[in-house]
Amino acid sequence: MHNFAFHRPASTADAVKALGSASDGKIIAGGQTLLPTLRQRLASPSDLVDLGAIADLKGIKAEGDGLTIGAMTTHAEVASSAIVQGTIPALAHLAAHIGDRQVRARGTIGGSLANNDPAADYPAAVLGLGATIRTNKREIKADDYFQGMFSTALADGEIITAVHFPKPEKAGYEKFVQPASRFALVGVFVAKTKAGVRVAVTGAGQEGVFRAKEVEAALANFTADAAKGAKVPAGHLNTDLHGSAEYRAHLISVLAGRAVAAAK
Repeated sequence: MHNFAFHRPASTADAVKALGSASDGKIIAGGQTLLPTLRQRLASPSDLVDLGAIADLKGIKAEGDGLTIGAMTTHAEVASSAIVQGTIPALAHLAAHIGDRQVRARGTIGGSLANNDPAADYPAAVLGLGATIRTNKREIKADDYFQGMFSTALADGEIITAVHFPKPEKAGYEKFVQPASRFALVGVFVAKTKAGVRVAVTGAGQEGVFRAKEVEAALANFTADAAKGAKVPAGHLNTDLHGSAEYRAHLISVLAGRAVAAAK
């Protein structure tokens, strides 16, 4: 690693101040992405700002028509939360299958969304449920937040503080796991909401998470067979040693069908 100054602020305002005074400051949440990057000397920030001591960024609560999760809440806490299990069981299921036990104990929802890895699980839930990302400056709708691979609508000095998830009528999540990394080769989140069906796909798109409009249209009849029958174009999907774009397109329909069948 390169040398850096380390900050552990007790408030979001202090974290913003520390970032603003650094020549090249980086936020660290769970550290599941940043720390390996530092160890490989692929990043050399002047300052690290650790959000772990900010109590206001942690916790899960029922709110309005759904639930709100603090940015520093770990995957394990989301998975085990009675509020999440009772309000959006698919979200608890998703969190319970992120990485391995060690990753779930350290990784956070805010860190995952800020990084926006193209194969991460949480972006599919946020986009599929039409969630709202709250920051120290504003609220950002999911459809406006994700802007391509590792790219988001966050501005410099903007910190995710919480995510609000509206309660769907039904929702389900299924993924095909890449065995070595435990990331999703393809993951599909399906949500039946008052405004219609939303289907979000992670792991497959060249630009990261996206909504599968063809599957959404097919799910006007919300059945597993309807989802499996949807034809997803392969032109914008990834091809690599793990699978072709055509294979991923097939997986999207299959996993969407399984997600519908499992939806609660």
